[in-house]
Amino acid sequence: MKVSVVVPVYNAERSIADLVREVRAALAGHDLEIVLVNDGSRDGSDAICEKLARETAGVRYLCLRRNFGEHNAVMCGLNHATGDFIAIIDDDFQNPPAEIPALLQEAQKGYDVVYSRYTDKKHSWFRNFGSRFNDFFATRLLGKPPDLYLSSFKVIRKEVVDEIVKYKGPFPYIDGLILRATDQIGTALVSHRDRRVGKSNYTLIKLVQLYMNMFFNFSIVPLRIFTFGGFLVFVTGAVFTAAFITEKLLHPEIPVGWTSLITAILTLSGFQVMFLGLIGEYLGKQYLDQNKTPQWVIRKEILKKD
Repeated sequence: MKVSVVVPVYNAERSIADLVREVRAALAGHDLEIVLVNDGSRDGSDAICEKLARETAGVRYLCLRRNFGEHNAVMCGLNHATGDFIAIIDDDFQNPPAEIPALLQEAQKGYDVVYSRYTDKKHSWFRNFGSRFNDFFATRLLGKPPDLYLSSFKVIRKEVVDEIVKYKGPFPYIDGLILRATDQIGTALVSHRDRRVGKSNYTLIKLVQLYMNMFFNFSIVPLRIFTFGGFLVFVTGAVFTAAFITEKLLHPEIPVGWTSLITAILTLSGFQVMFLGLIGEYLGKQYLDQNKTPQWVIRKEILKKD
């Protein structure tokens, strides 16, 4: 059985060499391939990854021309991975490479995908809040099982990866692609550690971008929400119109209400502007997709020849 390990690399000059060494130790005895994808790092990650690829058998190095984002980098790695099972692990050691065999063992029970789960997560409060936010909306927008945590540390069967990489749009969301390809999903309990070095690269802007991709690329639920909301606004308007007409007929002396008029105008206008913005997001995503915006662009690829 061949195992590929895809590692999105970003500003990991102090950890990536140790990570590769521990992955090789954890999977000793397997036919192993490690795919390092440098997502526009601004430190010395490029030189270290290139050295690893030139000196270590089974390490493939892909350097992207700019920072495309974690999910784009992972998609690049999945497109080049050749293993029967592909593990995805971050470069920060919060997920120990020694836990990869546990995911593989669970996957061999017949699951297409095995996600890691934790009893105690060592993320910051901000990252944990973002995870809960993501979990709430993924359950409602993507049909995710409520008890499934969408961890970035997972193992995917090659047949499912072949379906995932059929997506060629510029805004991939790996978990959304998984959920629309299979429901044969398992979990494995693993440890979660504090970061060895550096700090999280996730920012509020990156998290918002990720959630926008989930909302507009992999679900039409937002459109349905606004359709239902529009219907409620229509019904509410009809009820108030009937009430105002009845009141005017019963009490002709009542002056026309400025407050009710301006409230109605502002409410309807605000609803229309929000809906136009929603439509604009969907159209913008389609425009960039049809305009062939690249998912990733490789600057160099290095693989040691045996």
